[in-house]
Amino acid sequence: MVQTTIQDSKPQGKIYMVPMNLGDVEHSIFLPPYVLEIIRSIRFFIAENARTARRYFLTLGMKEFLPDIQIFEMDKHNKDFDYSQYFDVVRAGNNLGVISEAGCPGVADPGASVALSAHRTGIQVVPLVGPSSILMSMMASGLNGQSFAFVGYLPIKNPDRNKQIKRIEDRSKELNQTQIFIETPYRNNAFIQNLCQVLSPNTLLTVACDITLPTEYIKTQTIAQWKQTKVDIDKRPAIFLILKKR
Repeated sequence: MVQTTIQDSKPQGKIYMVPMNLGDVEHSIFLPPYVLEIIRSIRFFIAENARTARRYFLTLGMKEFLPDIQIFEMDKHNKDFDYSQYFDVVRAGNNLGVISEAGCPGVADPGASVALSAHRTGIQVVPLVGPSSILMSMMASGLNGQSFAFVGYLPIKNPDRNKQIKRIEDRSKELNQTQIFIETPYRNNAFIQNLCQVLSPNTLLTVACDITLPTEYIKTQTIAQWKQTKVDIDKRPAIFLILKKR
């Protein structure tokens, strides 16, 4: 008779997609207690920027844990980078957190590559509740939340920029789909003026900036109305949404 010895093995860990604050606000405003508890229990992280991550940990009251925390940095310039090389700690039973520079990792963010590597290697990916400027601006805009698309940054120079703006507006009308995009903060004011010059008067534009901060500003109105509105969001992180009705 063959005897089999069963050895206890530590269960495989999980990969947690860890939300980051969108600005200098108290963590209790944007993180539920159970999420904070999970983050504080993790000792291994993949981060877009290690220094930013460590500063974030300090705001979460994790100073005493910093010496024990190991951070692997993302390779943002290589979409095909194999993050599975960092997963040995997960296989050994440790949880691994993924942190971007702001908001939710994996949403318009290189953290998506980490999640995909995890799925390919059979590791569970767990999203944690936190602020996403893209989703929160969509929630508050009043535009079509049944169909929307994030298109990222538009070209910087004309005529490519104006062509892209018109293309996005046409797509919005054809599909009845909200189009969401972003701009470098110091170009915000000029960008709004550009949109007012190119978009149709009846197209709806939402300007959302400083989301979750005390200075939060979210406003939706037609381009014709924006042309009559004085707004200054220079150097403030912002999201822009448009919808042209059929």
